[in-house]
Amino acid sequence: MGGYPDRATSLEALHALADAGADVIELGIPYADPLADGPTIRDAADAAREAAGGTFGLAETIELAADFLAQAVGEAPPLVLMGYLNPLMRMGLPKAASAIRDAGVSGVIVPDLPPDMAGPWLAASTGIDTVFLAAPTSTPKRLAKVGQMSRGFVYCVSTTGVTGERSELPSDLAALVARVQEATELPVAVGFGVSTPEQAAVVARSADGVVVGSAIVKRQDDIRNLEAFVRELADSVHASRGESTQRPHNFGTPEEHNN
Repeated sequence: MGGYPDRATSLEALHALADAGADVIELGIPYADPLADGPTIRDAADAAREAAGGTFGLAETIELAADFLAQAVGEAPPLVLMGYLNPLMRMGLPKAASAIRDAGVSGVIVPDLPPDMAGPWLAASTGIDTVFLAAPTSTPKRLAKVGQMSRGFVYCVSTTGVTGERSELPSDLAALVARVQEATELPVAVGFGVSTPEQAAVVARSADGVVVGSAIVKRQDDIRNLEAFVRELADSVHASRGESTQRPHNFGTPEEHNN
């Protein structure tokens, strides 16, 4: 979460994730009405905004991303912003896209932007990969559209509801992943509810990538603990797939993006 528990610590956390072996980093944009997020993410967003006097939002998160990418030693993992449509619209879609592109950000996840309503954003965001979400309730027609219009990877939501740690994975998750994979040529990453290295390893047996959010944000105020946890996650996922490294995305260089 950008700005949590304060800007300096969130910047340090980004470097810790990269050092620990994260293949892609998702950076949350603090927002007052995060409809897809559970209490851990909501509370972190509120704390980030309060720590900055209520001013930490889209523009500040983009600046944070730019600082991280500029400071990174070697090749940084692709950075993806996760936020909602309203802040993009308030800034203005062309202006927001330009700032995101100039920062070096690879992609965006906008949970409340369905693919059939995304035309204006896609027209403005050339050079930025937009990741759309597939859910257990998605129809074959919707899966086909998500698979066709996504760039980078497809985000497969493991269960209905909001983000957050869960003690068990859905029993039919592998079947859901298979349905999404049939609808796209892109890698499929599973998120929502994955909270332990053991769960991540199980998900990695069927999915191309694993998204862990709340369990990471919960540790974000303790950088040493955060880095150790992410290293364990990465090791578990790679070992489960029989790989020392993996690339659970199709992000290219800015010149290769083709929204």
